[in-house]
Amino acid sequence: MIEDAATQEETPVGSPLPSRSLLSVAGLVAGATLLSKGMGFIRQALIAAVYGSGPEYSAFGVAYILPGFLLILLGGINGPFHSAIVSILKKRRDPALEDPARWLESISTLVGCLLLLVTLGLWWGAEWVVRLNAPGASPEVHALAATQLRIMAPLALLSGLIGIGFGALNAAEHYALPALSPLISSLAVIAVLLAFGWTGIPSLIAWGIVIGAVAQWLAQVPLQIRLGLGRPRLRFEWGSPQVRAVGLLMLPAVISSGMIHINVYVDMFFASFVPGDRTIGNLGYAQLLVQTPLGILSNMVLVPFMPLYAQLAGDVSLWPELRQRIRQGLMITAILTLPLSMLLVALAEPIVQVAYQRGRFTPEVTQEVAALLMAYGVGMSCYLLRDVLVRIFYALEDGATPLRISALAIGLNALLDFLFLRAFGGPGIALATAGVNVLALIGLGIQLHRRLGGIPWLEMGRSLLPLLGITTLAGGLSAWLWIQLRTVAVLGSPFLTTLIWAGLAAGLGLGLFTVGALFLRIPEMDWVAAQIRDRSGRLMGKLSRGRS
Repeated sequence: MIEDAATQEETPVGSPLPSRSLLSVAGLVAGATLLSKGMGFIRQALIAAVYGSGPEYSAFGVAYILPGFLLILLGGINGPFHSAIVSILKKRRDPALEDPARWLESISTLVGCLLLLVTLGLWWGAEWVVRLNAPGASPEVHALAATQLRIMAPLALLSGLIGIGFGALNAAEHYALPALSPLISSLAVIAVLLAFGWTGIPSLIAWGIVIGAVAQWLAQVPLQIRLGLGRPRLRFEWGSPQVRAVGLLMLPAVISSGMIHINVYVDMFFASFVPGDRTIGNLGYAQLLVQTPLGILSNMVLVPFMPLYAQLAGDVSLWPELRQRIRQGLMITAILTLPLSMLLVALAEPIVQVAYQRGRFTPEVTQEVAALLMAYGVGMSCYLLRDVLVRIFYALEDGATPLRISALAIGLNALLDFLFLRAFGGPGIALATAGVNVLALIGLGIQLHRRLGGIPWLEMGRSLLPLLGITTLAGGLSAWLWIQLRTVAVLGSPFLTTLIWAGLAAGLGLGLFTVGALFLRIPEMDWVAAQIRDRSGRLMGKLSRGRS
């Protein structure tokens, strides 16, 4: 994977204009992320077969809240560490910044010292942490979770180092390795489960994740060194202007993004009071089915757009173009997420059947997870649209606005969890998440409109409203076709029956959505279609010349 990343065109970190087209970057990132997410899906299917839905997997869900939160928040692509590093490197104008290795090493040292304290705190206070995370869970879950939390405590330290490194690599326009990085983690978990899954030891997943995180960090080090982006060594120049600039942007961004992920803790807190010790694990299964396509789409949109937003935001004279690029990013996000949201709602049951229903994962559990998946699917588009707006504020070096809105969202999420759990049971927690994302999206949109002196919201709304109608119609027809065909057995195999008929229903829905979206003549849809036709024509031309 390092060799693959190294074959990319090397661009100076501070170059003022992107050297690669948005579509080429998005295609590269999408392909790499698809591979990583596909392996992540295989990993989760294997976990479902080994552990099913019960105390063991629920205990892992409780233990993983904080380590996983840190790994996603600090070590993930488009996380605050990643975004802050990209923003500062892309905006640099001072010749002293031509060698970023010294201040990147200083940031890594500072962050490493702070996160080492967090690691020790997680290990020492494991029992207290798991009881705080899930006070309503059984003593068996608490004991299993405490053991796994101690194993995963080093993720706190590793997450910061991974995030800083990936931010530096993306600023240097090296995208493949960060996008493929989760593949390493998934392979580690799969290897551990294949080797020892027959033992049923509950802590196997935790060990696999720690091994994978170590491998993720080690994989990026050689490329960072070769690009002059720092080495894994201690440097204590914490007072440099560059370190302060990154810190001023990173600190509120971490707190803001942290508050977004605190909602996961809030959901887990309320889920622990549902009898049976299953809802916690079921939430994890449903979230993966949502986060897998969201992760791919997020990287497709945010990775190529984030450096561009950072460059345009640094010069007020370029804000008219920034506003148009914001519209482009938001519309592309909506066009990509709406059909997926439609499929998750219309075909939740067959999706869960194909993904998980084997081994200890029973049809009863399938029904429970499918209900959660439908609820998450409703708010899928708003989740990613909100994420795009948050990253635009980071590009403007404004972490305070997302911080304020995220703080309000936590209180609202707790209130909606309490009300919706009483009204709808477990799916109410997912519906509460969707409601919070909608309101946070509205709040961020209003503030961005004021900050930039106008965003073409009405123009986007006129395009999105008919698109929502087409999405609803396509989803309804997909669900109707699945209901009509699901009892028609194929070769006597329940798996093939579900896979074939659900695939046919999904194809119908996606086809109707595509035709309808093209009919509406949305500029972003036409642009994407034109780019695809152009690149397809070039590819066919190369193939023809090769044959001749």
